[in-house]
Amino acid sequence: MSRLVDQIKQAVAAFVGCKTTPALIGGLALAAHQVVRATRDADFLVDADDADRLHGILLGLGYRCVHRSEDAANYLRDDEGLDLLYAHRPIARRLLGEASERATALGTLRVISAEGLIGFKLQALVNNPSRTRDLDDIRALLRAQRGKLNMAEVHEYFALFDRTGLLDELLAQIADEAS
Repeated sequence: MSRLVDQIKQAVAAFVGCKTTPALIGGLALAAHQVVRATRDADFLVDADDADRLHGILLGLGYRCVHRSEDAANYLRDDEGLDLLYAHRPIARRLLGEASERATALGTLRVISAEGLIGFKLQALVNNPSRTRDLDDIRALLRAQRGKLNMAEVHEYFALFDRTGLLDELLAQIADEAS
């Protein structure tokens, strides 16, 4: 874990001066919402306006860029992965702006809301239906945050991707487990 902690600390130091401080998303963000699972990389939501600046900094830190598009970038340094999702659409910018500081096993970090994390996991699943881990993560978040989630917001994300039937199915499964 110490290598990952060091990697996160270095990334956070690289984020100084960003338009909006990046927020943790992905597998590591799950833990801040009472869901624990193994992950091999660190994922951050960053303001799209900071993309070029962060690209240069990460290259200077010894990362190599594996993929970079208008929406995201993936970097590797030895076996350390760092993924950036660029917030340029209004919803993503809102979620980035609303991310809160939370105490994590990796230190105090800005973390996206559970609702936002569900939305991004759903988007990943829609983009690549073979990513069943994202579906498992959504299910785990719905379970762990039951009664705490803003379900109107969660429903909006499922409606945005025309997947309200999937949300109904997941909620029915969780209700069955609880009874």
